[in-house]
Amino acid sequence: MDLTQFHRADFQQFVQDHLKEDPALLLFRYLGKTDFDLKDAVQQISARQKAAKKLPSWASNPQLIFPASISLEQSSSEQTAEFKARDRKGKLMIDLTGGFGVDFFYMSQGFETGIYCEKQPELFQISKYNLELLKPSKGSERLEGSTRKLEFVEGDGLDFLEKTNLHYELIYADPARRGKGNQKLYKLQDCEPDVVSSWEMMKSKTDSILLKVSPMLDISQALTELPDIQKVQVVSMKNEVKELLLYWSKGGVESPLSIEALDLGAKETSFSFEPSEEENISSTIGEVGNYLIEPFSGILKAGAFKTFGERFNLRKLDPNSHLYTSSEAPSGIPARVFKVIQEVQPKKAEIKKLFPAGKVNVITRNYATGSEALKKKLSVKDGGDDFLIGTKTQSGFKVFWSKLAKCE
Repeated sequence: MDLTQFHRADFQQFVQDHLKEDPALLLFRYLGKTDFDLKDAVQQISARQKAAKKLPSWASNPQLIFPASISLEQSSSEQTAEFKARDRKGKLMIDLTGGFGVDFFYMSQGFETGIYCEKQPELFQISKYNLELLKPSKGSERLEGSTRKLEFVEGDGLDFLEKTNLHYELIYADPARRGKGNQKLYKLQDCEPDVVSSWEMMKSKTDSILLKVSPMLDISQALTELPDIQKVQVVSMKNEVKELLLYWSKGGVESPLSIEALDLGAKETSFSFEPSEEENISSTIGEVGNYLIEPFSGILKAGAFKTFGERFNLRKLDPNSHLYTSSEAPSGIPARVFKVIQEVQPKKAEIKKLFPAGKVNVITRNYATGSEALKKKLSVKDGGDDFLIGTKTQSGFKVFWSKLAKCE
């Protein structure tokens, strides 16, 4: 790939001048009117628009080059990459699946040497250029008195790892989650590269391994495939699960396998438990009290259904309804808390009286229908500060009119 035109002043100026415009319209308007490849320029505009929230400092750097959308979609955000880089430092680390290089950029800052591997030639060329251009982020954990060195390997990371005699303090990999035909893969061994088949080799080359896997991956399935895993982290941003991290260390851990759900929102929250703890708990079931509580999505993904209720002294509405209830307003809890106003009959006439404007946010959890079907039945649209929560309790399917509660 020839990167020359990406460095042209007129190319870069065109991109910066049209960052807020529709890429499709730009193609139509400027076709045949530029001395550079218009499609490449428009692709850069489109990529920067998509990256604006996920990678704000990268998107605002006019010198960086962005790859095709699939590589951008699968890259970490700046915030989740910075999280993975926390407290990781040493002499040598390797990223087997470098991709767009976001994780590598942040994680390598704590190491004297970082090795980036990528087998897609075009992506390798783009990322190598970017990574050599970027400076370490402010406040990064640099080794005192050290000079960070980056090395680049174009090719299969696992092949390189198997042939090298080097020993690493950290091996990182983010196996591709799409197979042929662009279908999504949820079994770890079906991802690329196959870290399951290479697991013993990887362990022989390092002190620790960190894997970023699909947030759709079943945790129990992953632990079946890699029973050596010592810690699982479910990472969310503003209550949306973004990443699933699997960690192994040669030194081991004092306690059994732990699972941690973290939310990196404005106020970072964390909830940890051990699978054995979840297995040995029996939920307390009860009808709806004054408050309905929905754990953050990461906690539900982590599978802490019974542990969450016991930890905060909450009653579960039904064994399969992952909503909880309490008579008193809970505080300091990693969840959305709703103040129950009243139970309502899911009938159009009654709902019309309560919400004459036809706007109310509808949520269903283990209900007879999905939220869209319930909205259609009641002729309402999402909006406003009120909620209708449809769920199943021990006495049947019910709908509750609620409002978000402010709990300290």
